[in-house]
Amino acid sequence: MAGILKSLECHPIKIGGVEDHVHILSSLSKNIAFSDLIGRLKGSTSKRLKERGVFDFGWQNGYGAFSVSESNVEAVTMYIQKQAEHHLKFTFQEEVREILKRHRVNFDERYVWD
Repeated sequence: MAGILKSLECHPIKIGGVEDHVHILSSLSKNIAFSDLIGRLKGSTSKRLKERGVFDFGWQNGYGAFSVSESNVEAVTMYIQKQAEHHLKFTFQEEVREILKRHRVNFDERYVWD
């Protein structure tokens, strides 16, 4: 993923995740729309996995995106680094609900999960 990001002029800071999701902290180039970046990341990683014989992998349809201020980069980096530990306490769904509620984002559960 880091190579794809770099080729699109987005600079990866931290990439990590667990079995059912991934977190990417990266700059976003002015030369690509975020939705295009996600499409290219998903397509490229799916292709690479199939080339390596992994055929039972599939991305969910959607994605979540959050901006991060420079003053929070270190905290978000640590958060991504500790995903496995974090998910011993909270599921992916609980994590997303908490993030959305904490930032006062209204959402409808029918449209959040695949």
